[in-house]
Amino acid sequence: MAIAELMHDHHQHCDAAFAEAEDALRQGRWTAGRAALAAFSRDMESHFAAEEDILFPAFEEATGMVEGPTKVMSYEHDQMRDLLSQMMSAADAADADEFAGAAETLLVLMQQHNAKEEHILYPMCDSALDAETLAPRLQQRLAGSDALA
Repeated sequence: MAIAELMHDHHQHCDAAFAEAEDALRQGRWTAGRAALAAFSRDMESHFAAEEDILFPAFEEATGMVEGPTKVMSYEHDQMRDLLSQMMSAADAADADEFAGAAETLLVLMQQHNAKEEHILYPMCDSALDAETLAPRLQQRLAGSDALA
């Protein structure tokens, strides 16, 4: 499986998890929403870890580009982590307005971020890296396991 396809599929998985959490919390279903938000956060952290611990270092080593797209993507991961933290705090406080603001900002950032990865970075990774070797490690990390990292 191509790296672009694998990572795109996980983006879609995360998008669905985000929508589930957002729907529940916007409807005031705080207990279900907090659980869905925690699951979404775990999925996102697995995605970030797959990229930051496996994909980005492999790409940087293969291309020599250490100050390029991977640095930008890592910076955006940090921004998304901060927004997730804000969303979790708002959900814990049952603060619908605070949650909605952070969720809206995260949604826009995720859409822009995913487009850059899917249209620029992942195709570059597929060109520079051996997907057959890397994909199993990425799949393992995306599933939330550190076993093959």
